[in-house]
Parts: sequence; structure tokens; C-alpha cells
Amino acid sequence: MPPEKAQAKYRQIAEHLRQGILDGTYPAGQPLPSEEMLAQQFGVSRPTVRQGIAELRASGLVEVMMGRGMFVRSPQTRPSILRPRGVRREPDGRYVEADGLLWTDSEDATVTRTDAPLALADLLRIPPGEPMFTHDALQTADRGRLRQLHRTYVPFSVLIGTKYEEEAPPSAPHLYAALAELGHELHFTEYLSTRMPLPDQAQALRIPDGVPLLQIMRVTLNADRKPLALEEFQLPGDDLEISYPL
Repeated sequence: MPPEKAQAKYRQIAEHLRQGILDGTYPAGQPLPSEEMLAQQFGVSRPTVRQGIAELRASGLVEVMMGRGMFVRSPQTRPSILRPRGVRREPDGRYVEADGLLWTDSEDATVTRTDAPLALADLLRIPPGEPMFTHDALQTADRGRLRQLHRTYVPFSVLIGTKYEEEAPPSAPHLYAALAELGHELHFTEYLSTRMPLPDQAQALRIPDGVPLLQIMRVTLNADRKPLALEEFQLPGDDLEISYPL
């Protein structure tokens, strides 16, 4: 009978910590040994320790807090990132996000003409297949620590008879001011859902294995509740809490 293959070191570390969490050696909300201590204990490099910790994060047992270390996840633990949601208009006419974060495109946004798929056509109340202007961008904030994928859709039918009939309108949030200049009173509705990210989304957002994607769909409407535009925000869902005023 062939000998059993030795378990990889990172899996040994993950199993050691998993057992300690389950038997109460490491209580919920308490810190785990540091990467340096675990590296010395198992005679491995710190990247190997991080690989073991990644398995525990993927299973929801451990959370890593920037600048504080690794902790056993508690059901009462609050995420380290709080994102108030909403849009407000400044006295100078600019529209800004309620979270106050300054998002910048990590590269030039891609502007394309697309046809509305059924799900988006339903949100925008337009016929499936209607052409739309689409802006795509990977955005970062807080010196690159925060990342999101942002896509803006504007149906052609909204732009008929305007200066944007032949040229792409700006992407949000500059789009809001452009729509206001066209005489629209703006209102917003958001829809939240979670799912597992596609491989390219996980790579762009640096999402670890097992972590879901938070998807926010924001519809911009006029005073008659007619949809004017749709935005799609995609963010890592592992250390994020969303708040809304009611």
C-alpha cells in the first residue's frame, strides 16, 4: 500500500487553528497567534502562514483587521468598513456620494455601445435590446485599499433631442449634473444582492476564495419615476457594512 502523502504545511496550519477555534482554545472575538509566531512554530515562511489563514477566512472562521492582526470571527463582529449609501447635492450643484470617499479610475474608463439585456431592460423600463451608452471603470479609494467595479448605463431613448444624442454623456456622478441640466429632478433607488464573483471580477477586486461579491444596482429616476440611468457597483463583500437612512 503506497504511503499517504504528507499534508501541505499551510493546511496543517489551517487545521491546527481550526481545531483551536472549534474547541474554544481561541474564543470568538479574540486574536490568533501572529504570522511570525505561527511561522516559527511550524518552521515555514510567512506567505505559507497567510495561505493557511486564507483557508480559514474563506470558511468564515477568521477575519483580518488592518493594523490589528487576525481574530476569530464573532457573530457580533462589525466589519471594519462602513459605507453610508446615498447621493446628495452640494450648494455648487455637484452630486456626491454619502460615504464621502473620493473614487478615482485606476485606468481610463471604457465607453461602449451595448444593447440592453432583459434584466437591465426591466430595471430601466425599456424594450430588451434598446441601445445604451455604457461606461466601465475599475475604481480605487483610500490610497488603493478600497476597490470597486463601476458601470454606468444610459439608454439612447433618454438622450433623444439632447446634445448627447450623438456623443456619450459623462459617467456618474458627473452624469447627475448633466441630467439635471437637461431639466430632470433626480431621485434614486438602489437594489442589493450578493453572489460569488466571476474569475475576472475576483482578480480585479482582489477577492479571496470563498468571499462573495456585493452588487448594488442604482437606478436614477426623474420626478415622474421614469428611469433615466442605471449604475452597477461591484465590491468585495467580506469586510463591508452598508448603511441607509430611512
